[in-house]
Amino acid sequence: MAAISYFILGPSAILSIIGLLHGPDKTKPTPAEDYRSATIDLVIPARNEEKNIVLCLESISKQTRKPNNVILVDDASEDRTSQFAKEYAESIGLNLKIVRNEKPIGKTPALDKVAQESTADALFVLDADTTLRSENYIEKLIKELYEGVGIACACGVILPEYERDRRLILQSPQIAQFSNTYPEISKSLSPSLLRKIQRSLTNNYREELYLFLQKFVYRGEMVFFGTLINPVGCAVAYRRQYLLDVLTHYKKLFGYDLTTSEDIFIGFAFADIGYRNIQVNDVYALTVEPKLSRLPRQIYMWSSAFLQSCYYFDDLVKTPLKSLRALIRGIRNKYSAAAKAIVEKRKIKEAYRQSFSPEITKKYGRPIGWFIFTSLFEKIAYPTVLIIFAIMGLWEPLLITILAETAIYTVFIAFMHKNRRIRNFIKSILYTPIRYAVLFYDYLVILNFAKDLWITGNRRWRK
Repeated sequence: MAAISYFILGPSAILSIIGLLHGPDKTKPTPAEDYRSATIDLVIPARNEEKNIVLCLESISKQTRKPNNVILVDDASEDRTSQFAKEYAESIGLNLKIVRNEKPIGKTPALDKVAQESTADALFVLDADTTLRSENYIEKLIKELYEGVGIACACGVILPEYERDRRLILQSPQIAQFSNTYPEISKSLSPSLLRKIQRSLTNNYREELYLFLQKFVYRGEMVFFGTLINPVGCAVAYRRQYLLDVLTHYKKLFGYDLTTSEDIFIGFAFADIGYRNIQVNDVYALTVEPKLSRLPRQIYMWSSAFLQSCYYFDDLVKTPLKSLRALIRGIRNKYSAAAKAIVEKRKIKEAYRQSFSPEITKKYGRPIGWFIFTSLFEKIAYPTVLIIFAIMGLWEPLLITILAETAIYTVFIAFMHKNRRIRNFIKSILYTPIRYAVLFYDYLVILNFAKDLWITGNRRWRK
């Protein structure tokens, strides 16, 4: 979730509001492919996940749509990830293939290898520390993925995994029996009081942030443009061939240094072609959040990957500069007899359909490019303005800006969730210091990116 809107009145939030008011593309899809016949390979990249892998596999076993193959890529784990996975899969009758790397190679090479060797139509990528809360998660994503050939990937709504969620999964008879042999899997991820407090702070802060982004910002983005900038990468369904094409093409250019978060780069690459990254709002997955002290590293990876992808796919960022040319093209197509004839003859219809080619992006940009531009702008502009106020000693404008933004954000968060408004109101106030600490840490990430770009020339951007 890299392109985070810090400023509630920023241009990205305004675009989302316009999108929600405008409404979705009303084209009724007539898919050429039947999602029910699509074959699915599910891949789990994992490293040192013995505490989580069993819960992940249990959630897969409960799915209404089972994958054809489940592949665990163990990236040289130093614990019993593979052992636990193998034994638990056997105990529940899950057909699991384990690929173990003797040395860690990272997630991107693992995905590339599986995408090359697989013959499935769709590749479902599930992080080992993520569980599928909705039992129809895979089925719903595959159905939406095949609503049109322009859809390259689909994800659901991602929320933090609380201890209560974990305990609920651990109550499964199969896991309870397995934990008799390996009691360590049922132990809390936060054994000490300090760890519990840290994880609680992270989960509560992230929950409000994720709901704000996914239920408002991303929802408006989806309605307006028909796509996200990138999928939320811990539980994503890809069209395998599309993913393989992107990885093969960019591997020739950059090797496996596809930014510090591969799902963000892949999302940008799809958008550059004209494909869509969609989010399905009625299925949920839960992911283990880092403790508070490890938040900076995760923020660094997400934010750096967004900035790096903006650098590599600058034609998307420049979309506003190409808007006049795109507008003229759109008007010409709208009133062109030849264009109308093509639309009328088209038997297969798809919402938000665009021409597929990076050359189109180079010439006209893409609608989602507006959102990329505004996200980049406010990521840089808002903290810069606050810093300038502080340097110039303009304390009153600084305080008014922060208080006004916080007040609007707090009210918005409170009213966004009907059944828990008071709780959310209090939480949004309590977590404002963390939100602003993240904002200014993110600014340091921007400065580090600028150093890579213009001083050191470092381009070895890899998770």
